[in-house]
Amino acid sequence: MKKTLLLLFGISTLVSFSQEKKDTDGARLKKIDSLMNYLNANGKFMGSLTLREKDKVVFSKAYGFSNVEANTKATAQTKYKVGSITKMFTACIILQLAEEKKLKLDTKLSEFFPKIKNADKITITQMLNHSSGIYNFTEDSSFVYTAPVLRRDMLDRLYKYDAAFEPGTKSGYSNSNYMLLGYIIQDVTHKSYKENVTSCVIKKAGLKNTYYFGKINPKKNDAYSYTFDNGTWERVPEWHESVAGAAGALQSTPEDLTQFITALFNGKIISPESLALMTMIDYGYGKGIVNFPFGERKFYGHNGGIENFTSTVGYYPKDNFAVAMVTNGLDYDFNEIMLGVLSCYYKLPYRFPSFDTVNLDENILKKFEGNYKNDGLPFTINVLLVKGVLRVHADEQGTFYITPVSDNEFSHDASGVKMLFRPDGFVLKQNGTDTFFKKLP
Repeated sequence: MKKTLLLLFGISTLVSFSQEKKDTDGARLKKIDSLMNYLNANGKFMGSLTLREKDKVVFSKAYGFSNVEANTKATAQTKYKVGSITKMFTACIILQLAEEKKLKLDTKLSEFFPKIKNADKITITQMLNHSSGIYNFTEDSSFVYTAPVLRRDMLDRLYKYDAAFEPGTKSGYSNSNYMLLGYIIQDVTHKSYKENVTSCVIKKAGLKNTYYFGKINPKKNDAYSYTFDNGTWERVPEWHESVAGAAGALQSTPEDLTQFITALFNGKIISPESLALMTMIDYGYGKGIVNFPFGERKFYGHNGGIENFTSTVGYYPKDNFAVAMVTNGLDYDFNEIMLGVLSCYYKLPYRFPSFDTVNLDENILKKFEGNYKNDGLPFTINVLLVKGVLRVHADEQGTFYITPVSDNEFSHDASGVKMLFRPDGFVLKQNGTDTFFKKLP
């Protein structure tokens, strides 16, 4: 449900992902387990991870607690809210309806909800790939997520919003698109979204632990979500399922998520023709799906965020490999954890992060912002302060975040990168080499 989409970046030049080391499967899976245990022990992560090769689960384990207050440890069967991963399920139902000739992807929204701004210009396809321009209701600061909302009240709210942009001119992630698609599914089938997602996707994929969520019930192995505050995990208030709807109201397990996406890409949910439409990327989005680049590999999948649950599921068709991770407690960068997991899985160089850091005032950090260039390399590095952390980005190389270890030295432990800043630039240290990048005016 959260607007931000987390991407898995492989830093092909700055992070040396060149030679895959020879290793046994047992050793690489053990390293992944060690990483997750290390993060959990340092209060950085609670959640669950699954790796699936073809139709075989090769790794599945949970870390931390599903219920901190009751000291209930999470298991591989613990269910977590998966937020916007729900959109993949919704897109599958829409594509099935199109296959059955019950709906056309070029149908205008005005046939269902003519009061939405630009409804006579917006197609079902544009809602699926977020190019509709419909305002994202989760950006409305007045919206209350913990109380139930009736369909008519949600529609009245959506009718009042101005368009974010002209349909079909660009993309803009909007949960409103998928709330409306859920309502359209109801109107076309004369069944609830819950009934549709159960019969059209969950049963077809053979999922055992995926449901339209209600109030969290620890007796049914549902997890609460937490934020890490002053050294302890504090429970986060629950959203009502009607607020999330077809945009984000499913709960699941990583095992089920990897089974779902494997079934999707193996023709068990929609036709190959529909899958080709689903994975066609326009303006950065497919139809309920996005790309996750990891080095030269391109995963398909989606991310999710609701309450303090964060999730991702990805599939790499060439290897028939699926990965899913869901957290119910996070005090570390989610993307960095996935980078570590995939680096270990593909036997690429990876160092565990160090949490022995120093705190620097943002005024000091801002001095390091700017663009940096090495004349012998075909890219520019941008350093920018984002939410109190320095973000390093190089076009076509990827993005990562660095941690201060002194007043002018920073590290990215996963890749072994160290950056030593000077008034005229910085020295990047990695694998025994020093490369100077000059600060541009």
